[in-house]
Amino acid sequence: MSPDSLRKLLNQVRGGELGVDEALSALRSLPFEDLGFAKLDHHRNLRTGFPEVVFCQGKTNDQIVRIMQALSARGNKVLATRATSQNYEAVASEIQAAVYHETARIIVVPAANPAGGPPAATHGAVGIVSAGTADQPVAEEAAITCSEMGSDVRRYYDIGVAGLHRLLDHHSELCNSSALVVVAGMEGALASVVGGLVPCPVIAVPTSVGYGASFGGLAALLSMLNTCATGVSVVNIDNGFGAGYFAHLINTVGINYLAGQHQPPDAGQSSV
Repeated sequence: MSPDSLRKLLNQVRGGELGVDEALSALRSLPFEDLGFAKLDHHRNLRTGFPEVVFCQGKTNDQIVRIMQALSARGNKVLATRATSQNYEAVASEIQAAVYHETARIIVVPAANPAGGPPAATHGAVGIVSAGTADQPVAEEAAITCSEMGSDVRRYYDIGVAGLHRLLDHHSELCNSSALVVVAGMEGALASVVGGLVPCPVIAVPTSVGYGASFGGLAALLSMLNTCATGVSVVNIDNGFGAGYFAHLINTVGINYLAGQHQPPDAGQSSV
């Protein structure tokens, strides 16, 4: 349930259009729904502004389908990450609106009841930067996540440190981004280079791309963690989803607080 749908429900009760028992029935699955093998967090959209996202790896097709059916039944957009083409075929056979982004390995079920009113305010565009073509699956995971959450996304692919002229050709565009997700494997140097060239936050994503001494992305992770460039944060190896989610928050949360769309805790109150 989204904040808008809950607000509508409460207004209907206040206006006498909906009875208390009917409202209770609508709220019965909050804060979670128990499917036996999974407990779906329907309250997450109210807490964080975006519904629970499905991680497909390790789940059976039947589990993925049942989870996505239950989530989409609430009218919210549903994202499923690390999805195979077989996962998508199973979902699409039950949910016709499902869309598969093959490179990103993400299934998207559009919102059945899109919230009315203006979209969440954003600062501008989020740039997704990848070092090489082999890094694009992780970069696309970040791009699709960020875009589906509502941010304007710009892609700058195959501009790694082996040819800095390719990166510098986009320097002014990168500087005008609200945030940058920088995806790189091998030695992971691209995040430090970008971090030293731009004024916006940089979210570094090490990938598992590389020869043996890269240790499945560990070398890139350690390089990014040891960057001397300021304004760079680092997520886990291959975590394009986490980076895209974080970039969208940077692009929206600050301006939405200022606009009063999300009320921060009162400065005089403690939180638990």
